[in-house]
Amino acid sequence: MASQAVTPQSVDFSKWYNEIVYKADLCDQSPVRGCLIIKPYGYELWEGIKGGLDRRFKATGHQNAYFPLFIPESFLKREAEHVEGFSPELAVVTIAGGKQLEEPLIVRPTSETIIMESFKNWIHSYRDLPILINQWANVVRWELRTRPFLRTTEFLWQEGHTAHATFEEAEAETMQMLDVYADFAITDAAIPVIKGKKSDREKFAGAMHTYTIEAMMRDTKALQSGTSHNLGQNFAKAFGITYLDEANQLQNPWTTSWGLSTRMIGAVVMTHGDDKGLRLPPKLAHYQVVIVPIYKNDDEKGAVMAAVQRMNAELLAANIRVHVDRREGQSPGFKFNDWEMRGVPARLEIGPKDVLNGTVALARRDIPGKEGKQFVSQEGIAARVIDLLSAIQANMLQQATVFRDQNIHDVTNYDEMKAIVERGGWARGWWAGSSDDEANIKEETGATIRCFPFDQPGGSGRCVYTGAAAERVALFSKAY
Repeated sequence: MASQAVTPQSVDFSKWYNEIVYKADLCDQSPVRGCLIIKPYGYELWEGIKGGLDRRFKATGHQNAYFPLFIPESFLKREAEHVEGFSPELAVVTIAGGKQLEEPLIVRPTSETIIMESFKNWIHSYRDLPILINQWANVVRWELRTRPFLRTTEFLWQEGHTAHATFEEAEAETMQMLDVYADFAITDAAIPVIKGKKSDREKFAGAMHTYTIEAMMRDTKALQSGTSHNLGQNFAKAFGITYLDEANQLQNPWTTSWGLSTRMIGAVVMTHGDDKGLRLPPKLAHYQVVIVPIYKNDDEKGAVMAAVQRMNAELLAANIRVHVDRREGQSPGFKFNDWEMRGVPARLEIGPKDVLNGTVALARRDIPGKEGKQFVSQEGIAARVIDLLSAIQANMLQQATVFRDQNIHDVTNYDEMKAIVERGGWARGWWAGSSDDEANIKEETGATIRCFPFDQPGGSGRCVYTGAAAERVALFSKAY
């Protein structure tokens, strides 16, 4: 059951995570190796993520569409760098309907190629630009080592694909969507992500530039939580997409792609969770409040449930997502532990004495124990809960920001970097190395350049690895 104890984070963070996602009822194991069953409670969290993003996409002029799951193998081969980047991860269909296919079909790892084929048919004139498309879909990337939500063979995501008349417009789109991701992560998920640019070694296959939001988990590892790519004209040229500009000259459009996946569920779990289970930010939680009635007999039950119904109706009328725990045969203590495991932001407890006193116990998930519980009047409960949910949302972001900042360390040389990475944390230092230098660091320490953060100190320094003059700072960390 969800109330069972879990391995503490301090003992084994990986084991803690694996236990939490199952005991909190987010997912179940699948009979297909590397795949995951997302249970209703986990899918509701994904719907919260999806809703927050979809509103933002549509507010910036994007429209949803859907493209086929199967992609002709020849499409991927047209963009050589792209297929080289994905080839080990591809799942290929060679037999269908009992017959050998004339051309193998790839189960989509991402949809740039098949969407570019459509763009070729849709774009003829500068008047057809820009095209702003988003797709909510599943993708398949054959993974040898999997972990629930973080790395699975099949996962859910959204992928945006756009086409523009100029590099500048494409770059503005790429940055705008990164800002959308960051706003969602910070405002809704209470995750203080860092925006930055990927190194050439870490960028998306086939892209000119890749930008990222990087989040720090409670074990101080990094999680790439969303990426936005300026694809230049690479895909447009590979797929023969041309249009007539205002001067009646034939041009190739500039394209972008950007994506965020169910990995964000893992980010929420690992950024906020504690040894009692999930801690969900109120803006994403399916249930923002749970009401637990407490009674010993039918006489007590009648009075308690009458008060519960009144409060439930008031909370619902205020658009608060509330759930009444009506389960029989389970103790109040079991229910408290169960809802703590599931991460519900606030809990209302009401028993016979509370009915007589016109009070209710209000407990917040972000502050454990007695410190996080207060007895308040039942009158005006909706307004009080609204204020509390706002305070919880802000506090969770503040807690995660303090933790992140405490675990980012400035380093001046390679020995310092290795020491930080080994003990756990992010190392921030000047960088002027090559892709081969990055590869050596990963081989020796397990760390990668997570990004060159947009927030740069200015000036110059000495590269932490080569000692050469450097003009930008990089963040190094082990990552999921």
